[in-house]
Amino acid sequence: MSNIHPSAIVDSAAELGADVEIGPFVYIGAGVRLGAGTRIHHHASVEGNTHLGERCEVFPYANIGGKTQDLKYKGGNPGVRIGARNVFREYFTVHAATNDGDYTVVGDDNTFLASGHIAHDCVVGNHIVASNGVVLAGHVTVEDNVVIGGYGGVHQFCRIGAYAMLSATAKLVHDLPPFFIADGTPAVVRAYNKIGLERNGYTAEQLERVRGIYRVLYREGLNRSQALEKLRAHADADTAEFKLMLEFAAKSERGLAPGGS
Repeated sequence: MSNIHPSAIVDSAAELGADVEIGPFVYIGAGVRLGAGTRIHHHASVEGNTHLGERCEVFPYANIGGKTQDLKYKGGNPGVRIGARNVFREYFTVHAATNDGDYTVVGDDNTFLASGHIAHDCVVGNHIVASNGVVLAGHVTVEDNVVIGGYGGVHQFCRIGAYAMLSATAKLVHDLPPFFIADGTPAVVRAYNKIGLERNGYTAEQLERVRGIYRVLYREGLNRSQALEKLRAHADADTAEFKLMLEFAAKSERGLAPGGS
């Protein structure tokens, strides 16, 4: 049985899983699906063609599933698809995709702190921590195990690779490769994410490979084509770390973030 406060407005066309908790003055719109064990705190809203997985938690004044802010929106029924065990803190917003049948997508086990925003058509992975005020513009991709510091901003169509970190107040206008830390406005790569990788169980051998990738890309004075060619020819090119980097670079459309001192 779900626990719904009498002051909440829950559309009869919404679908609620078992043991959903809906607090005072919440709005749940038609077309919404809430997974089992999900909790919506007071004054929050979930609307539109939006599905949340099990055991998500939406804090006061957050809005999940609102209409895209993209002026190219022409109608239809785009939506939002969110996985399990995600936390959206106060005033966080996630907007629907722009085109009919498309979705803004969020994976599992993420924590999004207060007053941030995920814009239309973003694809956000798993095990991500986004601090207060983080803003992802439209069509941004964030891969797994990324950390974004407070008030970090990401330009449209940019990508952040797995295990990367964008520092507080940084402005990312290129693609941030896996494993690296970027800082500044515009953001530049400063180091590899040693502590983050250690926390995710990377061995000393793996860390050394990542450090080698960092040296080739950012410390040997090579241009981008030369550096990638050297990585492709490297003795470790068939390892998971090198493959992840090379695959990321091959898909880059905005170019890899430059290095900084």
